[in-house]
Amino acid sequence: MLYIGIDSGTQSTKSIVVDLETGGLLATSQQNYDLISGLPDGHMEQDPKIWIGAVDRTIQDCLTQIGDRKHQVRAIGVSGQQHGLVVLNSSSQVIRPAKLWCDTSTAEQCKEIIDEFGGETALIKLIGNTMLPGWTAPKILWLKQNEPENFASVDSILLPHDYINFWLTGEKRMEYGDASGTGLLDVKTRQWCEPVIEFIDEELIEKLPPLGSSRQAVGLLRENLRGKWGLKSSPIISAGGGDNMMGAIGTGNVRAGVVTASLGTSGTVYAYATEPVVDPQGEVAAFCDSTDKWLPLVCTMNVTVATENVRKLFNWDIGQLNAAAAGAPAGAAGITFLPYLAGERTPNLPHGVGVFHGLTTTNMTPSNLARATMEGVTLGLAYGLNRFRSLGIKPSEIRLTGGGSKSHIWRQICASIFRIPVVCLATAEGAALGAAMHGAWVDHLVNNKAANLVKLLEPVVKLDESSRAEPKQETADLYQETYSRFKGLTQRLATGGFL
Repeated sequence: MLYIGIDSGTQSTKSIVVDLETGGLLATSQQNYDLISGLPDGHMEQDPKIWIGAVDRTIQDCLTQIGDRKHQVRAIGVSGQQHGLVVLNSSSQVIRPAKLWCDTSTAEQCKEIIDEFGGETALIKLIGNTMLPGWTAPKILWLKQNEPENFASVDSILLPHDYINFWLTGEKRMEYGDASGTGLLDVKTRQWCEPVIEFIDEELIEKLPPLGSSRQAVGLLRENLRGKWGLKSSPIISAGGGDNMMGAIGTGNVRAGVVTASLGTSGTVYAYATEPVVDPQGEVAAFCDSTDKWLPLVCTMNVTVATENVRKLFNWDIGQLNAAAAGAPAGAAGITFLPYLAGERTPNLPHGVGVFHGLTTTNMTPSNLARATMEGVTLGLAYGLNRFRSLGIKPSEIRLTGGGSKSHIWRQICASIFRIPVVCLATAEGAALGAAMHGAWVDHLVNNKAANLVKLLEPVVKLDESSRAEPKQETADLYQETYSRFKGLTQRLATGGFL
């Protein structure tokens, strides 16, 4: 039985084909694209048409690679970038480009919503989360306030992966996992929060799609696409989910103790929970997952975006960057880097800036700056991991994904800062693999077959034991001191208005 997974992200779309019997990856195809250029600071947008074009091309490429076995494809799952706002008119045509997860132009709208409900503490009690600039709800209010003509044309609102599902099936639907990142869902009950929705607009509830279980299928592949792709029958299209929800499945993060950390352009740390994990401080996102459980998550906006800037600053290749960081001492000879180059989500500093602190005439070397940058972005993720611990989550192993996880020195830094063993996956597909396996799981559920997800993942999600890194006690102790300095600097500079 074969399954297709689609990972539609900010920079590219990748499709893969998985053979469930062997656990093998039979085909893969990727299409790159860019954000819309020339927008004001904080505005990050894409035309949804480029996602559809990329999905179409990559799937056709994958089907060509597997030849006649394409008729064995039973289901397709979609992973999409979270929080994006896709607005359609009454003809189901896209009205304007999608505002993306990394768009920070809605800070004022967040404040309006938070103030309306009596502050962050009261809002967290209401929906389980505070309101962050990247989320969907403030984008909708922004559209209403800044583009009233476009808002008046809105007939339906979808998230990026929902829009791809709509193109695949003709059905508009939203599942609990991705919906929990809109700011419109009460994550404790998995129901729309009508007070928040009505505050944004009294008719907004009518523009939201039906909400349902992540364990269901959206529908079957549309006939015109089945014919175009040369398939004998239409595969099931699973509910799919957000990239973090699919990344959890793709890394085997579907049981307690396993935590996933992504070292990509941005960074995420997330865990599996059988009950809602609501952070009274609002720093941990209380998401639902795509198995009808929960996915507490912390997101930072600056990981490889910071290391890439340092690499380009010294005109290094990736190998030279890693060698430079490895050649510097742990703690970077006293340099602490606050990595808020593109603003920040955790802690919530939408207008944040980066800071190198502790520079002297002797430690200001390229090697120390490289090391401090790797350590700084990892300390930012450790801040979130420590919030997990304070909320009762007990991580025993961290599974690393993303481009940064390929670095041996970075993996060792992670292990010592996190104080937990870290390991990579044998395949780096992450969200695409999760999407394919979600499709396989839903196929089993729909057809009343045995469908234990943990068991289903065993032949497919494999660890790369050669990548495993263990914490080094002496270095871990040093990083505890570095972490205290990192956290204190962030708090003092933010309080003083300098971040």
